[in-house]
Formats: sequence, C-alpha cells, structure tokens
Amino acid sequence: MVTEKNVIMDETAIRRALSRIAHEILEKNKGIDNCLLVGIRTRGVYLAQRIAERIKEIEGATAPYGELDITHYRDDRKSGGEGAVVTSNLTLPAGDSGIHDKTVILFDDVLYTGRTIRAAMDALMDCGRPRMIQLAVLADRGHRELPIRPDYVGKNVPTSRHEQIEVALKEYDGKDEVYIISNREER
Repeated sequence: MVTEKNVIMDETAIRRALSRIAHEILEKNKGIDNCLLVGIRTRGVYLAQRIAERIKEIEGATAPYGELDITHYRDDRKSGGEGAVVTSNLTLPAGDSGIHDKTVILFDDVLYTGRTIRAAMDALMDCGRPRMIQLAVLADRGHRELPIRPDYVGKNVPTSRHEQIEVALKEYDGKDEVYIISNREER
C-alpha cells in the first residue's frame, strides 16, 4: 500500500482563510462584544489565538480567547475523574463572568464526524451557559455522524472515508500546511 500526502492548503491559503473567518465572525456578530473565542486542544487553540490577533488588527478590539480540554468528554476513550477545564488562558476583563451569556465561538482544525464538537459542547455547558455557540473550523471533510454544521469554514474538502486530513500549524508543528492523506494499493 502506498500513502500519498498532498498539500491542499499552504501557509498563504491558511492565512487567507483565517483572515476571511475573522471578517465573517465580525460581520455575523456585529463586532466582537460579548464574544469569547475558545479553541479545542491542541490546534484549535492556536487557531483561536490567530483569529483573536487578526480581529485586533481589523477592529482594534481585543477578542478574549481560551482553550478547552475535552479529554474526559470524548466517547471514544475511557475517561475517569475530572470534567472539562477551560484553562486560565482566558483573557477576560476584570469581573467578567466567564462563558455565561456570551457568544462562544468554538475552534477546531478539522471537522469530520462531529463527535469532537459534541464533546466540546458538553464540556462548555458544564462550564456555564453560553448565550450561543458558533463553530469555526479550518477544514471540513464531511462524513457527519451527528447533526453538526460549522458557521465558519476555511476550506471544504470532500474526502472518502479512506482519506485523512492532517493540519500542521507553526506553533505546534513548525510549519503551516493542510494535507490530504490517501492510501492506495500498489499496482
């Protein structure tokens, strides 16, 4: 079996997609007031940070952001003990009430079956009651098992179930690229 790894988004395409998503978030929410950007660990956190930086460049307003660890909420792993943790990376104004009554914009790198997002929503609800949850993803590859649809998409990438999408980000992987990985039989 031969594995093919093809770049479908390079650094420039990722930058443009995130810039577009930042503009769409500002337009849909009429600014960033009462919004909180939350990245799902690991790469979703870096996407949320980048969008927060881009919004600051565009609007001059600080977009609060944080990260969400959903390890104990996943249905594909045995978990025990602790619940959700929205870490102290939240840069909220003094006296802020966390996620309660905020528009939470959830970030993930790849949307596939929807199970990760369902786990993230469960985790968020245990942290408080947001007014609304929106979803932003860098790549949407389809194949939903749950009725979940993103509000903001960097790139739609129709795939077969035998293909994978892999995201590399500078902050974690040392480079910015999105790959489609295909396995095919040798002839």
